Amino acid sequence: MHTPSSRPFARLAGLFLAAGLAAFGTHAFAAGEPVRIGAIFDKTGGLNIYGIQQSRALRLAVDEINAAGGVAGARVEVAEADAQSEDAKYTQYTTTLILKDKVQALFAGLTSSSREAIRPIVRRSKIPYFYSSLYEGGACDRQTFVTGATASQQLSVLVKWAIKKYGPKVYIMAPDYNFGTISAQWVRLYAKEFGGEVVGADFLPLTLTDYSPTINKIQQAKPDFVVALPVGANQTGFLEQMAAAGLKSRVGVVSTNYGGGNQQVVVSPQAGEGIVAALEYFAWLDTPRNKAFKASWEKAYGNKEPVTAVAVDVYNAVHLWAKAANKAKSAEPAKVIQAFEEGEGVAFDSPAGPVSMQPKSHHVRQNIYIGVGTKTQSFDIVETYASVAPKFEDQVCDLVAKPQTAQHFTPGASN
Repeated sequence: MHTPSSRPFARLAGLFLAAGLAAFGTHAFAAGEPVRIGAIFDKTGGLNIYGIQQSRALRLAVDEINAAGGVAGARVEVAEADAQSEDAKYTQYTTTLILKDKVQALFAGLTSSSREAIRPIVRRSKIPYFYSSLYEGGACDRQTFVTGATASQQLSVLVKWAIKKYGPKVYIMAPDYNFGTISAQWVRLYAKEFGGEVVGADFLPLTLTDYSPTINKIQQAKPDFVVALPVGANQTGFLEQMAAAGLKSRVGVVSTNYGGGNQQVVVSPQAGEGIVAALEYFAWLDTPRNKAFKASWEKAYGNKEPVTAVAVDVYNAVHLWAKAANKAKSAEPAKVIQAFEEGEGVAFDSPAGPVSMQPKSHHVRQNIYIGVGTKTQSFDIVETYASVAPKFEDQVCDLVAKPQTAQHFTPGASN
């Protein structure tokens, strides 16, 4: 998802892991011994609006799994750490959870940089790692499983919908690092495919607070809509300033990450009304499955804020892991990974709708919803795209045929 990549942390961890992981191998459990999984989320720091809910979702899923008999006849236990919104902590705690706590699976991370810090470590340890956040797409290696939405899944439906709704002229406003720049490549590809035209783009630092120059550029370019991918508390100011400039009455605003962290609660009703988001989950989905999930959530945690998409992504990941372990009749990492790759893979009836892990790409097929912001700081869901495949990842990433692949593909890549 957000923030720039920080690979040096993973390289530092490699020095420690080289000997430790060789001795670790796969931890074998005696019959009935609890299965331990690891969790690392940003429970404090600037990203805690996401991390607290991610942690709660994992705990709720584990409670449900244990109430249903656990995995492979064993109870699931959680070893958890708080990354404090720092990438260095992800490297540190991933190493600790693997070597000291001997976890059999890891659920961790929000940002793209945290994911990239973790991936080399779990690849050496050979345990399954679940990344549960929307992101720019293309991560491909055998130990990594993604339950968030990819940029191609979201933008393939959002750009087509927006061109039909507003018109063909597109302006891109995005942060200046991989999430923003790679997502912009997808916007350009889909704009061209669906008869649109990108008339301008602005890539901005995360620390920016004055968006007057960007708003002036938008006014001069006269787009029909803006694909806005602001990140963090500072950049939600873009939406306020755009509304204050009176542009919202003339220019549509669409996004793949707005609302994913309850930004609709932070911005004013005036700024949030009418903003369009394409997400894999909205708390306002009116289905029996989502109502039951929210009732369980509210019983456990109350209902002070809407459940976020990344929380449901984590919840889905834990249940998918448990289903794979039960399919394999073992929580041993190699057998769990093999279970995901056999036959049609593993599926789960989630609060967001059915999700299924694709055996070759290790990304999920899932619903994508179009939601429109309301005056009451919620969303009206106006369109449902059922069972959207991670088409790009399925095209470039075949981990069954090429299990040694460890690559991050970008638009234009091919097998």
